Amino acid sequence: MALSSITKKLIMSISGLFLIVFLLLHMTINFFSVIDTFTGKYGAADGLFQTGCDFMALPIVTIMVPVLAAGFLVHIVYAFILSYGNYKARGKERYAVANKTKAESWAAKNMLVIGVIVLGILAFHLNHFWADMQLAEFQGHHAANPYDLLNATFGSWIWVAVYLVWFAALGLHLCHGFWSAFQSIGMSNKVWEKRLMCIGYAVAAVIVLGFAAVAVNACLHANGILC
Repeated sequence: MALSSITKKLIMSISGLFLIVFLLLHMTINFFSVIDTFTGKYGAADGLFQTGCDFMALPIVTIMVPVLAAGFLVHIVYAFILSYGNYKARGKERYAVANKTKAESWAAKNMLVIGVIVLGILAFHLNHFWADMQLAEFQGHHAANPYDLLNATFGSWIWVAVYLVWFAALGLHLCHGFWSAFQSIGMSNKVWEKRLMCIGYAVAAVIVLGFAAVAVNACLHANGILC
């Protein structure tokens, strides 16, 4: 039985909000490395970042990995399905939005393109960080030191720049996706629409700036500027 357009948008929205919660958690744990810099525990076994990574390695958290992967897969699949449907129905308009003002937003019209950029660098990120940490533990190996991984990845300003582009694309995706998700599940109205947009901008800013601070901080450590 084929799903209706409303049902597809609902699935897309719920999976998107689920991923936003994960991003906030992931950013918070990574930002612990910045806090460690100020407390003098960057690279220490009892640093906040190390503690956060140890928490993420607990079985009760690890078991959520397949759920997270399923959430990503569902979100990506339905993004392509909805974008293709909108393309056929509206020609050059790539993303269905509620009114002309929002349709004129660059982020709104290019959500799929931005999503592909995010997905592309995510592949590298998973291959490097997740593969050397959680996947290594799945296979019975010792997980890599998280501080060493940060330094190795962000030791080059080139990779820092690539990640900053990724974070910027992620931020644009979140700015539109946040309020759009609430609109799709029926929680957006004339009163709450602007509020949800402002909250979405704030959430996107926190996530982007938090991840950016982690990358720059690790780069400074890797190059001996911070000790």
